[in-house]
Amino acid sequence: MIRIDCAWLAVQPLDMRAGTDTALGRVVQVFGAAHPHHAYLFANRRANRMKVLVHDGIGIWLAARRLNEGKFVWPAPGINRQHQLSTEQLHALVLGLPWQRLGVEGIITVV
Repeated sequence: MIRIDCAWLAVQPLDMRAGTDTALGRVVQVFGAAHPHHAYLFANRRANRMKVLVHDGIGIWLAARRLNEGKFVWPAPGINRQHQLSTEQLHALVLGLPWQRLGVEGIITVV
């Protein structure tokens, strides 16, 4: 239903009370613009909740996901404020798996 050509992960936490306009403002602040068919992922400080904003070329979709146990594998804040994810990495992240270990063509590497 929603085409995602590119996925981006924001390192800095987002308040999960944020609505569509606040999340869109954060996308523009961190990534410069919200491009069509791109997904932008944010987590809260504890990394047990995630919000995904997708611009589908016509409007904005905002989805939320919460893990009942554990937390999402999220990079620590540092120099990089954003990371581009492959499709496989996006799928792993949403499931709560260590997406950083997935390399090119699904090959697992040591991080």
